[in-house]
Amino acid sequence: MSFAAAALTGLAGDGGLFVPEEIPPYAGGVKNSLGKMDFCDIAFETIKPYVNPEIPEAALEDMVHSAYPFSAPLVSVGDRLVLELFHGPTAAFKDFGARFMARAFSYLRRGEDKPLKILVATSGDTGGAVADGFYGVEGISVTVLYPKGRVSPLQEQQIAGLGGNISALAVEGSFDDCQRLVKAALGDESLRKRLTLSSANSINVSRLIPQAVYYAAAAGKAFAGKTDPDGEATPRVRGGNPRSSGGSRDRGAVDYGVRAGQPVMFCVPSGNFGNLTAGLYAMKMGAPIRGFIAATNANKTVPDYLESGSYEARLSQATISNAMDVGAPSNFERMAAHFSWDEMKRIIRGVSVSDAETRETIAAVYRDYGYFLDPHSAVGWKAADKLINQGLAGKGPGLQGPLAILSTAHPAKFAETVEPITGPIPVPPSLARAMDRKVESRTIPADVSAFLEVL
Repeated sequence: MSFAAAALTGLAGDGGLFVPEEIPPYAGGVKNSLGKMDFCDIAFETIKPYVNPEIPEAALEDMVHSAYPFSAPLVSVGDRLVLELFHGPTAAFKDFGARFMARAFSYLRRGEDKPLKILVATSGDTGGAVADGFYGVEGISVTVLYPKGRVSPLQEQQIAGLGGNISALAVEGSFDDCQRLVKAALGDESLRKRLTLSSANSINVSRLIPQAVYYAAAAGKAFAGKTDPDGEATPRVRGGNPRSSGGSRDRGAVDYGVRAGQPVMFCVPSGNFGNLTAGLYAMKMGAPIRGFIAATNANKTVPDYLESGSYEARLSQATISNAMDVGAPSNFERMAAHFSWDEMKRIIRGVSVSDAETRETIAAVYRDYGYFLDPHSAVGWKAADKLINQGLAGKGPGLQGPLAILSTAHPAKFAETVEPITGPIPVPPSLARAMDRKVESRTIPADVSAFLEVL
């Protein structure tokens, strides 16, 4: 299939996911310049080989500059790096994929008369990012399915508060139920004859590929021995931490020195595993990455696979890091298409973190560094702690190389979980605007026929 066909179709005819026939390597000049390049230039060079010639270079350049008026700062927090992926309009990493996807769809469907209906299942942040990315795009409507009662109030306002061409369905079930309904609708031949359908989940390759960009940008920066200053949305207490007991523990914004010439290890909070898959693509393209930590909550399907070699999907469990409550991660199919179990074990270390450990980590990082973590990023931080304590993560006595935690959402999106532990969180302007929205959604059972009837 062409990129355009794969993107606009979403799911393959046999129910599988599209994967690139090959992962194209960066040209030598690009690979050696990642640490000096502008974020939009890295986005252009990363995405170009996947979409060429269907999206010409001039159009692609316009797309990335329109999609990314923000970037992903790599900041120091204590003894490690944090890759902040929440500086976009919905304060979550999903903005990087969804905003490019909306522009790609608009370009690829230019001249089309028949409207396109996009279906998206969300465990929290995807729905808000897709809704924001496609809001007001002519000729495209979006239906977002989310598990009723299992997303935060702010996430629900982002998903179901826009109106217009965005509609929201609260499903009486789990994220896995939402994903099952979307896949069933996309695979329903009679429905596809009446409606032009596609998906905006990370099962869609046009949302997945742009996520490789921030890995390449951060890896290039760390390899060059650089970090970024705090951005507007960086959730750090300014001038030290007033709740700290003081003394040597009140370190505030400590600079973590990064030595040039060392590839980085990324710790990725993981649910549906699209984010980690994108990191694997960046690594195969040639970004200086030495490996990954797959950090999950109680839903540890992939860590168990890495341990045993046996993949067993299961029902999801509800946790305080709700966007990662996935028992049957779709993108594992892509990981397995590119890597054997032995190869995955060499590149990825899997760690599971409990809710109690997540809360303890939010408290500890705030106390020690005056930095707020959302529950998902806290899962990543704690997973790294566990491996460091075992001497496995490439940090600690006798071990070399930078370690970066992906911070996938701003902690203010999860104030009801974080603030009882830390006190008030500074709210970025993008979230302050969403807090005024009224939720308008329709509740449906986790039943395929009910969903098809709504469509």
